[in-house]
Amino acid sequence: MRKAAFAPMIDAATRVLILGSLPGDQSLAASRYYANPRNRFWHLVGEVIARPDLPELGHDERLRVLLVAGIGLWDAAASAERPGSLDSSMRNIQPAALLDLVRSLPQLRAVGCNGKTSAKIARPLLAGARCQLIDLPSSSPAHATMPYLQKQQAWLALQQFIVRPAA
Repeated sequence: MRKAAFAPMIDAATRVLILGSLPGDQSLAASRYYANPRNRFWHLVGEVIARPDLPELGHDERLRVLLVAGIGLWDAAASAERPGSLDSSMRNIQPAALLDLVRSLPQLRAVGCNGKTSAKIARPLLAGARCQLIDLPSSSPAHATMPYLQKQQAWLALQQFIVRPAA
């Protein structure tokens, strides 16, 4: 079964772009980024922008808060064949047009790859890009071997690229 990414969630003031690999089944069914309640994405990015209440907000409000903070979202894969939601099951990956997107964002300073699969896809495509590439531990519940506080410390590296306060 071929699955496709959502449209990028960005604006001209995006300073940090966080790339997932490809939305999981729960996210695809809900048509929302990071819809699986066990995924720690909203908690981790909430810490980055000093908004620990982010997980409690509605999806549209979460996206608005991220844009105000200068954070955009997309996925490294435009599409792939994948039964279920595990990145390890992805086959026949069609990469997203990452370099085109990065070049269209004049304020972009960093791209954070949420997990190893995202980094594996994105890094070769963004080699030589004018922004810093940061590998982040996956926020997925499938990556439970790393304690949350250790993930949080790694994700806080994104703070140096955020200059606008979260609203």
